[in-house]
Parts: sequence; structure tokens; C-alpha cells
Amino acid sequence: MASSLFPLLLVSLFFLHLPHFSNANLHKTSHLRTELLSQPTPSGDAPLTTYFEVTKPIKLPNTKPCSYLILQHDFGYTYGKPPVLANYSPPSNCPSQNFSKIVFEWKSTCKGRQFDRIFGVWLGGVELFRSCTAEPRSTGIRWTVRKDITRYYSLLMKNQTLAVYLGNLVDSTYTGVYHANITFHFYPAEQAVNPIERNSENLMSGSDSRADLILPISRNLPLNDGLWFEIENSTDHQTKEFIIPKNVFRAVLEVYVSFHENDEFWYGNLPNDYIAANNLTGTPGNGPFREVVVSIDGEVIGAVWPFTVIYTGGVNPLFWRPITGIGSFNLPSYDIEVTPFLEKILDGKIHKVGFSVTNALNVWYIDANLHLWLDYKSEKTEAKLLKYSSLPIIVSSKSSFKGLNGTFLTSVKRSILSTGWVKSSFGKITTHSIQEFNYTNSMLMGNNANLQIVNQIIDFNTSVYAKYPASSVYTMKSLRRFPLFLYSDYINQDNETSISVANVTLGYNEDRVTDAGRGFSVSSLRNLQDAQGYMLVKNNLVVSGLASTQQAYKYDSKKFCYFRNVSSSNYTILFDKVGNICGKRSASVLDLKMVALLHSLFSS
Repeated sequence: MASSLFPLLLVSLFFLHLPHFSNANLHKTSHLRTELLSQPTPSGDAPLTTYFEVTKPIKLPNTKPCSYLILQHDFGYTYGKPPVLANYSPPSNCPSQNFSKIVFEWKSTCKGRQFDRIFGVWLGGVELFRSCTAEPRSTGIRWTVRKDITRYYSLLMKNQTLAVYLGNLVDSTYTGVYHANITFHFYPAEQAVNPIERNSENLMSGSDSRADLILPISRNLPLNDGLWFEIENSTDHQTKEFIIPKNVFRAVLEVYVSFHENDEFWYGNLPNDYIAANNLTGTPGNGPFREVVVSIDGEVIGAVWPFTVIYTGGVNPLFWRPITGIGSFNLPSYDIEVTPFLEKILDGKIHKVGFSVTNALNVWYIDANLHLWLDYKSEKTEAKLLKYSSLPIIVSSKSSFKGLNGTFLTSVKRSILSTGWVKSSFGKITTHSIQEFNYTNSMLMGNNANLQIVNQIIDFNTSVYAKYPASSVYTMKSLRRFPLFLYSDYINQDNETSISVANVTLGYNEDRVTDAGRGFSVSSLRNLQDAQGYMLVKNNLVVSGLASTQQAYKYDSKKFCYFRNVSSSNYTILFDKVGNICGKRSASVLDLKMVALLHSLFSS
């Protein structure tokens, strides 16, 4: 039956809202989870286990923060109910009202049994944070996530409504309630900056600067769900109307993406002809390629080929205890440069941002924030789209299968280019934007489809080149690579016993170079996880399991370096080495990467 023929879903154990899996899959995974999480009743003084995602610390100024608890809530039976709301006001009793860093902090504890849950945090409809909860244990867990939200500065300086949606279900079996606190930390600047200088700095600082206005591209309250749009299939197209001021001189669309239910493991989904030939009704299909397409008034302006986040219940839940999967506690967002298209939306009229997902199955959660930079010295700016190219994706697919065993290879390419100018009080600014994508996925199905091996690489490269007056130039080049290897096998033993074996290698790598008129800055990130484990299953119940995870994280820049090498096995940290010293070798490697990045930028 389908549940035994698709091992990746079989061991996923991910439950979000009410799942749309076949009854067989839901029945089997729910039994697996229940038994796996069965543990003796804890003693009253048992310590909480601390879960964490490995990432570099936020670089903070040498000032004392003004910290404010924005929300405290217990998320019990919250599925299908309205988001939890709180009134937000900017800090009024802080000695300084000039902040150089603002940090969002999520703290949570949970005890008992519970599924992982996707959740989001919005301020005035603008999404600040998307995350997945950790799966608890009987003795209890805790975790903390911090995120730099300084880019939302203009939003944070006004009264707003904070909304949090975390759809949780609690019953006699799944008892875990998520007790959560949200705190904002405002760090005063070490030196005062007057508004005129800041506006000039924003002109040259690119997407890392503070936009003057941020428009929510999300659903409006009231809702009994998150504010994200839901994409349920490949023909689904969700839109949001918006109007921008007439004095905008730069625009960037920040896109949030997460994937669930039949597309939680889209990179392991099988081709439809294989599913039909083997009569695998209920098995997720449409192949392993997905692309989020973003449009304005029906014209494609950019795309997102998302990082393959594995949630805390994914593949083998023991992998992510206590080291969680890359991006699972703080899902990445993706920036699309909209500036070349300003000519089309500076007319003061209503326009539409649209979202769709190539080959999608239910369900994808997508929304966006439109960051706008305003020219306060002009009532109206002028703009012109000079060049635009967005050709259809180039897909190559090869498959060879006999019965349930076979091999499949999928390759996809795409590029989106745009150039336009804007005239403002700063002069004439010409912006070039390039997105380049490459994708390969090789898949093997063996052992009568109980064995699945996936080897995938996504290259997601972005360039922005802006020519300002007086020969000033803003340059940004980002080269991202997302490697994924997954091995999953379901081995039948005697006495109705089987072993589920899984190995995962997951990586997020990025080389980045920027120049805002004050010299080039280059950084490099290498973030790689390896996980191995098994679960022993008898009569569809997990009776034992073992897993280990290793992670190597290395971030280098000229001003800040950080590395962490950590390993765990079944809740226990085996070793943990942390450092933050930049060596001479790191500097020389960065210099070589900067030369290569600049060469690729100016030759593209």
C-alpha cells in the first residue's frame, strides 16, 4: 500500500493543522509517533532539555538594551482559532530613541507529547518571524530564538497590532502546551545619527538598510488561521492589492515561504507517470522540482527556489534533539529587487502582487513584505523600465523504472533580468537586477520502493548593481548553494518487525559581496549537517530508536568570524567547540572569494 511505498513520508512524522495524507499514512505515522515519544513519568525536579539551532550570534552595540515583553501566551488548543493579538507601542521610556539594533526574541517551553507546529509572527500585517516548534519530551524542553529585526525599524516606531498564529491541538495523548514569551530588545546607538545623514546612508546601503515604509503583502485580519496565503496546487494563484506612495525611489519585496503536508518533502516527490504505472494512489507526486513565482499585475518579477528546511519532526525526529535542522527555528526569507519595475506602480493606483508555485501540491504558506525607500524632498519620482527578460524555465527530465524500482534525473534552469532607472532628488539612479537559478535532483527507488535516495543541489544566485549620481555605485552579489542528500530505507525483518533507516546531509552555503561606496565587504557562510539513525518498528509501533547529528558552521568576514562544531546523540551533546577569531587564512580566502565574486558580477 502507498504508506509502505514512500519511505520518506513514512518516517516524516510531521503533523501540521489537519493533514491531507492518505488515511494509511496518517494512521501509521500517528502510531509511530505515539510509541516513540512514550516515556516514563518524569520526576518533579528533572531538568528541561535545551534545544537550539546553530547560527552566528547577532553583532550588538556596546549599549544597554531597553527590553519589553510584548506577548506571553500558552498555546494549547489553538488550531482553527484566531491568531493571538497584542497591542504594540514603540518604546517611550528608553533614554535614547535612536536605535542601532533591534532584536526579536522568542522563548518557549513545552512538556509531554506534541507534534511540531509551524507558526508566524506579524506586526501590522508585516511578517517578522516564521518558525517551527520543537517536539517536546516528558521531562520538558525549552528553546530560544533571536532574530535581528532592525530592517523593520520604521514599522517598529509606530503603534501596531502584533499577531501570532500557532495552531496547536491538545488531547489525552498529545498533551504538550507551548508556553511562549516574545520580547523586543532595543539597543541604543553608540553615536547619534541625524535623519538627513541616515537618509543618505540608506540610499547607498542596499537591502540591509532601513526602509522608510513597509507594506504587508499578507491576508487581513480577522482570520482563524495565519496571515499567510495558502497555495494548494499548481494552478492556484493568490494575490494582494497594494498602493505605493508616488515618491518611492527603491523597492524590495521580502518573501516568506514554507511547505507542508503533501509537499513537505517536495524534493522526494515522485513523477506522476511512475505513480500511475504502479497504481500508487495517494502518494504525493508532480516530481521533485518546486519554484515560487512572484508577479506584479500578472508579470513575473522574480522567483524563489527555497532552501529545503526539514522541520523538527521530519525524516527521523531523533535527528533534531537537541540540535534542530538548519532554518527550522528561523526560516529564511528571500529578497527580490523591485526597483527596476517602479515605472509600473508609481501612478498612485491599485496594483497586485501575485504568488504561485510550480508543480505545487497542498500546501504552501507564502506572504511578503514590500520595503519602500522614500524621497522626502520630492512629491513624485519618475521611473522607467529599460530592460526585462523572464523566459520560461528550462526543464530536463529522464526516468527509467521497472515496476517499483527505478532512477530519475531532473535538471532545471532559469534566469530573470531587469534594468530600470529612477529620477529623484538624489539624481538619476539606474538599477540592474539578475536572478540566476540551477537545479539538479537525482533519485533512486529500490527494494520495491522501500528504499529512496535523493541527491539534490539548488544554486540560487542574485546580483543587484545600482549606478548613483557622482559615479557612486551600490553592488550586491549573493551566491547561495543548498545541497541535500537523503537516504531512507524500510527493511522488513521477522515477526512483523522492520527497521527504518535514514541518513541526511543538509547544507546552506552563501558567498556574498557588497559595496555601498565605502569599499567592498565580503562574507562566507558554510553550514552543513549530517544525521544518521534508525527506528525499530513492530506492528506499526516504534519500540526503539537511535540517532546522531553532527554540524559544522563557519562564518567569515573581514570584521567578524564565528565557527561552531557540535555533535549530539539522542538528546546528549557529545562535543561542542565554538570560536570567533578571524585568522590570516580566513582573510586571504575571503580576498580570493571577493575577486571571484566581482569577476562573476561584472561579467554577467
